[in-house]
This record gives sequence, C-alpha cells and structure tokens, in this order.
Amino acid sequence: MSETLIKEVENKMLTTINHLVDEFATIRTGRANPALVDKLTVEYYGTKTPLQQLATISVPDPKLLVIQPFDKNSLDEIEKSILNADIGLNPTNDGEVVRIPIPALSEERRKELGKVASKASEDAKVSIRTHRRFGIDEISKLKDDHSADEIKRLETQVQDITDNFVNKIDELLTVKQNELLEV
Repeated sequence: MSETLIKEVENKMLTTINHLVDEFATIRTGRANPALVDKLTVEYYGTKTPLQQLATISVPDPKLLVIQPFDKNSLDEIEKSILNADIGLNPTNDGEVVRIPIPALSEERRKELGKVASKASEDAKVSIRTHRRFGIDEISKLKDDHSADEIKRLETQVQDITDNFVNKIDELLTVKQNELLEV
C-alpha cells in the first residue's frame, strides 16, 4: 500500500509538470510554434471545433505559421478565430492557406511574458506542494500499521520526490525565460 501511495503522489506531480510544459508552450517567444494556436476552437458549421481537427498546422520557417484547412470553406472562420483569440497575431488568408507571421517581441513584452511564465511555474510549485501534503497526510494515516522508522522513510521519500519536481520546474522556467530573452 505504501509504495502505491508514493507512486500515486509521483504521478500527480508528473501531471502537474506536464501541464506546466503545455502552458509554457502557449507562451509566445518570437518564433513560430504550432502550440500557439493549439487550443483555438473554430466555429465550423455551427459547432465549436478544435483547429487541429480542421487543418494542418506547419512551421515552414521560424517566423511563420501556416494553417492549411482540409475544407477551404473554413478559411474565413479560422482567420476570425485567430483574430478573436487575442494572442497578438495577425493572420492573412490567400484563399488556400492562412499565414501567420510571428513578429519580434519588444523588450517590454518579453518581460511581461517572463512574468507570466514565472506565475505559471509558481502555480505549478503550489500544486506540487499540495500533492506533497496529500502524500504526507496519507502516510500519517498508516501509523497504526507501520513502524516509526518506516513512516519517516516514506515521508523522506515523498519529500525527495517533491524536491526533484520543484527543481524540474525551476529548470523549465529557466529554459523558457532564456527563450524569451533570445532576440
């Protein structure tokens, strides 16, 4: 039971890290990345449909996203959803594809996005600590069935896992901030 508990805590923390990675992918860095438009939905024949189901998204060069819809009739709706998403991108539609040039970020915008990334990493750390608290609470419930040494070993194991994940968050933040500072 105790090893299952440790594995459960570790899996919850890993889910938090994966969420942070996804969140960092949506923060624009000045180079094209399909993740910038991953979460967009498009009004397609009266239904909100994820953009990924309507088109192929490619990156022909570092400063350009190209969206090739499967149905040419959806071009205008795709363009409209990108404009309405308020992500600071201006798509152009040539009748075949939607091109999205990625403008260079100003120094001020880079700093703002750095703060957004810092907040996301702080939120992830809070989540990691919440999972740690859950694990410690569950371990304390095992005091009747396990020795004090065993309880201490499990608590230390949860703390080590927590420290590893917090370090991973710091590493991810450093990488993202370096990407943001690249010109």
